[in-house]
Amino acid sequence: MVTANESPIVRYHLQHNIPAYAKRLYPPDYSRLDFRYLCGIWHRLHVAAKLSSFICQWVTKEIFLRTTEAQKLEFAPQNERMRRRLIPLLFTIFHFFETYRARHLQYIIDHNGKGLRHTPYTINPIEAEIMSMYDDRTLLQVHQVFPLVIASFCRRLRPPSYVGRFEKSIRGYLKDKPADEVHVAALCIGGLRQVERFWEIKGYNVRRNAVDVWYNSVTKDPIEPTTKSRRALMGLGRKMSTLAIRDDSSSTVAAGSTKTVFDGSNVERGSMDDATWKRCNNIIFNTSLADGMPMQLLPRDQLRLLLSDLPILQQLWLVTAEALILERKIVEKQSDIRRNAQVMLELIREDGFAEEDEWWYGHGAHDSLKAPLDSIEEDMAEDAPA
Repeated sequence: MVTANESPIVRYHLQHNIPAYAKRLYPPDYSRLDFRYLCGIWHRLHVAAKLSSFICQWVTKEIFLRTTEAQKLEFAPQNERMRRRLIPLLFTIFHFFETYRARHLQYIIDHNGKGLRHTPYTINPIEAEIMSMYDDRTLLQVHQVFPLVIASFCRRLRPPSYVGRFEKSIRGYLKDKPADEVHVAALCIGGLRQVERFWEIKGYNVRRNAVDVWYNSVTKDPIEPTTKSRRALMGLGRKMSTLAIRDDSSSTVAAGSTKTVFDGSNVERGSMDDATWKRCNNIIFNTSLADGMPMQLLPRDQLRLLLSDLPILQQLWLVTAEALILERKIVEKQSDIRRNAQVMLELIREDGFAEEDEWWYGHGAHDSLKAPLDSIEEDMAEDAPA
């Protein structure tokens, strides 16, 4: 019943539970609304909210130097304001890297395998095309926090700053930070979801090892196991048990049926058992969600094309965005763009929430759309003079 009513269910959630900034970046096609669109939006919002919390924890400790429990509790209202403001901006950065991967791949294909490294330009054409989708206010605000997002991610993949060479050897921090191309691959190929996966791994050595495993899986072809040929005499008289044959065949059929469900192709009735046949023809296993989540792992041939043409970490977003901000006259001069300490103060300031809510969430947005302000208001009430 739910599957048969995808469109009205999604339409309801679009009206009541999806913020305006998400619909601006991923405009819905009202002629064919489905669950994949809705769950894709929720997936991106979840990643943005989780990353926002991680970044705020890092900023609280590393930049504002609130390390004890008492200091963190005192700083909680500022931390919550910062987290709330970062969510729409991180959602936009998710959109940027998701769109960049698709446009970059198409650019290489359209130019017969020649990417941006073989193209002279002053402004990255792919980045400029994506940034043209953002209004002036969004582009400026994302540009101002972008260095913070990248710096926090890079810092997460390095050993603790207080650790010297001797302490590093005692603690077992054997690996140094990854190369810049690893950071770029994680951002441009894995996207913010992959960044969030790395971030939530506890322990530097475990996290650093996970980065190497992921990067090797992207850059290196999988090694196929070699089967040893049996000696003639050892192979005589040996036969596979009927149980093993039945297991192998059923697993093969199951694998084939799964592919059938996800690809939407037809198979003949005689190639699978009754249970699998009923499952393939069941509407529950043929919904729009079978297409998977945003930014899934790319095929090997597409990965090769992108890996050979990745941008430089220090030039990612920043150069193009700053040029467009000045070209579109969003600010009068370069010095008007907020940097470092100015950005931090802007993120934790108390006022401006009413205007921001109207901009990000839309007119008359339901409270469920917005990050909660309860903890801020409670802390401010407790701190207010009697």
